Amino acid sequence: MSSKYLNSSSIKRRDFMKKSLLASSVFIVPRNVLGGVGYTAPSDQLNLAAIGVGGKGSSDIRHAWNNGSERVVALCDVHSDGEHGVIDSRERFPNAKFYKDFRVMFDEQTDIDAVTISTPDHTHANASIWAMERNKHVYVQKPLTHNIKEARKLTLMAREKKLVTQMGNQGGSNPDQLVIQKWVRDGEIGDISTVYVWTNRPVWPQGFAIAEEAPSQKPENLEWDLWLGPAKAVAYIPKLHPFDWRGWWDYGTGALGDMGCHIIDVPFKALDLKYPVDVQCSVGTVYTRNWTPEYHPEGCPASSMVTLTFEPTSLNNSKIKMVWMDGGIRPAHPEMLPVEAEIGSNGILMVGEKGVIQSDVYAIDPKLYKPGEPVQVGEKTNNPRYELPEYGHQMSWIEACKAGFDSPEHKALTSSFDYAGPLTETVLMGNIAIRSYNLRKEIPGEWPQYYGRQKLLWDGENMRITNFEEANQFVGREYRYSWRI
Repeated sequence: MSSKYLNSSSIKRRDFMKKSLLASSVFIVPRNVLGGVGYTAPSDQLNLAAIGVGGKGSSDIRHAWNNGSERVVALCDVHSDGEHGVIDSRERFPNAKFYKDFRVMFDEQTDIDAVTISTPDHTHANASIWAMERNKHVYVQKPLTHNIKEARKLTLMAREKKLVTQMGNQGGSNPDQLVIQKWVRDGEIGDISTVYVWTNRPVWPQGFAIAEEAPSQKPENLEWDLWLGPAKAVAYIPKLHPFDWRGWWDYGTGALGDMGCHIIDVPFKALDLKYPVDVQCSVGTVYTRNWTPEYHPEGCPASSMVTLTFEPTSLNNSKIKMVWMDGGIRPAHPEMLPVEAEIGSNGILMVGEKGVIQSDVYAIDPKLYKPGEPVQVGEKTNNPRYELPEYGHQMSWIEACKAGFDSPEHKALTSSFDYAGPLTETVLMGNIAIRSYNLRKEIPGEWPQYYGRQKLLWDGENMRITNFEEANQFVGREYRYSWRI
């Protein structure tokens, strides 16, 4: 799938116009005189495209468009009349040309400056690489990619090609994160030894056999082969599109992939974490028959607990154990957390020597508990991000695209690939442990042998498990030939 050519869209129209106007000494009337207050000159607008325009993709491109501050020139979705938001997006942007294949879109439409990508996890990397090879700035939904090798590739590629990028974990732009970061920097709870992060996901079918193929049930205008993308070719499987794909390894990344980049983001930023050094897990078992556990390694488990270890950082002198829980599992109250404190179905607990920091997903409503002291509640500031859609996460990316790579606006982004790549790799480390946990050998006349249930040691720089070679198969994936990257 990969292509090396660059097209003429790498020359920005604004730069060309500025140089042309300087050369001709044309007098420019200020745009607010021509167009009134709030008017944006066409030369100051980006041409945007969107890949995946239903569901979350609908709001991603809408917020990037920012009520007409930019132009939406192209839309792409494998389901041209999907009822989950595709029709709404097409009606909102009637002048945008519609495509089913993003490769065709980029080949035919060379005026695109930047693109939002809001597809299932397994096609994030393919769409992003196709765009970045053509010098397009990229916004990609979380998790950044389906596997660690892809995340590393996107991180390095964005840096090499000097493109402005952002991952769609919008809570990263919530100003409440700054409150938590200040508490950690100020040593309010001392060195932090344990972090608990959890979610009530999955909220989709997961933990049992995938549905049977049923090609006759495929919606008429769904391009199923394009939806499969790099995954192996199979006939249509009902209900995977548009939502339930999350529970199957060929397409999704489970509860951890779905929510990890939102929830783990908070302590990852606050503690300045890098790659974990090891990971281990346990996985819930489902029984539908006596003494015979369900075994579906092609799918994500109904519940899991993953433990990651991080070395000390510049902000924390002790090693940090991060414990992830999903499927309705929650941590017990730490000793310094009052029994009446409600921790919710999704959340974060950071346990230190002198107290506990607690927040909901996206760092919402942070609280600081210290024995014998009143609870501290993060105070809302006058930060305008509180009033913006999704804290201005997409809009900030747009402004950074205009300002350019390495600009102050770019450096201020809360989830550019330089940050989102390592965060995503950390999240996906948990999935390597989960998939290794379910490796087994069948032994006639005996119970199956689960030989991957061990602590895995991780060499982050080289992307390798160093003590269990078979686990390294999950660092990347196999691709259908035309989709190799």
